[in-house]
Amino acid sequence: MATGRPRTPAGRARVVSERLAEEYPGTATELCELDYENPFQLLTATILSAQTTDVNVNKATPALFARYPTPQDLAGANPAEVEVLVQSTGFYRNKTKSIMGMARALVERFHSEVPTKLSDLVTLPGVGRKTGNVVRSVAMGLPGLPVDTHVLRLSQRLGLTTNTDPVKVEMDLNPMVKASERGALSLRMILHGRRVCSARRPRCGECLLADFCPSAGSF
Repeated sequence: MATGRPRTPAGRARVVSERLAEEYPGTATELCELDYENPFQLLTATILSAQTTDVNVNKATPALFARYPTPQDLAGANPAEVEVLVQSTGFYRNKTKSIMGMARALVERFHSEVPTKLSDLVTLPGVGRKTGNVVRSVAMGLPGLPVDTHVLRLSQRLGLTTNTDPVKVEMDLNPMVKASERGALSLRMILHGRRVCSARRPRCGECLLADFCPSAGSF
């Protein structure tokens, strides 16, 4: 474990990466808490995960993937049937439109394959940079640093960025992290945000980053 008090954002990012890797070991694929078997399934599950828990998504997707295993199947589905299968994830009508629109786009523009380029992924219905980076880093082994609410909160509290826009935060963090480690770092920050550095009552006394975190003890 790194020692000393890093003085710069890059220095803090390095120690954060080292310590969280010890606390939450594994690759991005191993750290992801969504259940999936291929990029299409992960893309679908990530879209469904908006404003709900991974646990809820994992309860809904087995039946969804069994009924519609390919983009072609989902693209040609009856929306009412899809709505029933994803209803437990919340906002099910909008999510149904997104995942079916995504599936149609894959069939019509990408030969039913999930594209690897982020610039292509973000053209799909329901897919932004966060979702695209999840799929790239977790299912494809490519560089990608998803910035969700946990990553945004921890990055600000740890003094890694002063930005509040997720895209700007991603751009700030990318140069501080090895490309191969970006996805894993994001997932580790998410786990740490859920378990220790929560939004309302962070447990600074239990945090392995508290000795150099600029925000420690201020809540």
